[in-house]
Amino acid sequence: MTDNAKAMVLGSFLGDSLALGVHWIYDQGLIAQTHGRLDGLKAPAPGSYHATRQAGDFTHYGDQALLLLQCVADKSGFDPADFSSRWRAMFEGGYTGYVDRATRNTLSQLAAGWEPLDAGSASDDLSAAARIAPLVYAYRDNLEALIPACRTQAAMTHNNGKVLDASEFFARTTHAVLSGSSPIDAMTAALEGRFPGSPLHGWFKQGLDAASEDSILAIARFGQSCHVDGAFQSVVQLIARHQGAPAEALVDSAMAGGDSAARNMIVGMVLCAQSGIGGIPQDWLGALAKKDEIEALLARLG
Repeated sequence: MTDNAKAMVLGSFLGDSLALGVHWIYDQGLIAQTHGRLDGLKAPAPGSYHATRQAGDFTHYGDQALLLLQCVADKSGFDPADFSSRWRAMFEGGYTGYVDRATRNTLSQLAAGWEPLDAGSASDDLSAAARIAPLVYAYRDNLEALIPACRTQAAMTHNNGKVLDASEFFARTTHAVLSGSSPIDAMTAALEGRFPGSPLHGWFKQGLDAASEDSILAIARFGQSCHVDGAFQSVVQLIARHQGAPAEALVDSAMAGGDSAARNMIVGMVLCAQSGIGGIPQDWLGALAKKDEIEALLARLG
């Protein structure tokens, strides 16, 4: 399991970095015209949301996931107070990447004296559920500790029930895939008997029912935005359509436009938990700017 667990983390970070060059471009035709079909990690265009970044870097989602990995490695587990303190220091200490609305709202509430576990924004963006790969790695042998850790870290910036449920759903899914389940079976089992009354059940069916469709067209239909309603279905569709083929899934997601980084972090996590790092082109991995740091942090966790 250890090799696939490492691949799971690297696949999540690679997904974010692959999306960097086209993140939040909603015009699918423009992406295709500019890049053809993506074949590697690209730099963002001048004037984009991530203009300060280079090819192989992360979006602000990947930066937060890396911070989470650093925290978990230093503490040998998830310490919410430590994560909150470092997260706040990163964004208030001259951060040069993009600062989204959920981050600004959370920072404002922390500055007003709210406790870290209460200060999360009400945002329904999927991104908080997308940064959980470090926790899945750290608690891959302890599901009972993994679930509250994933829900808590999400709530600290996105205190929205649908986002917390999505975080738990994808944590359970990835844990089961690492244990040998297929991604579709793992997603099915993650829902069984859980999340009563949640829209996740209907969203999962919609995504699974679309597994035979072209992913780029399906994502356009579900919605390309950051919101969990739409993004969740798209992630399910990508995973179900591309079992065993993480690179193809990540490229399809990036070519589909919109909030491809959040989708990619989850898709890369789940599908690389199944395929191992062999499912990702080696030139992508070699171009990942923080590869050595990520591997060193994982080695500390064991």
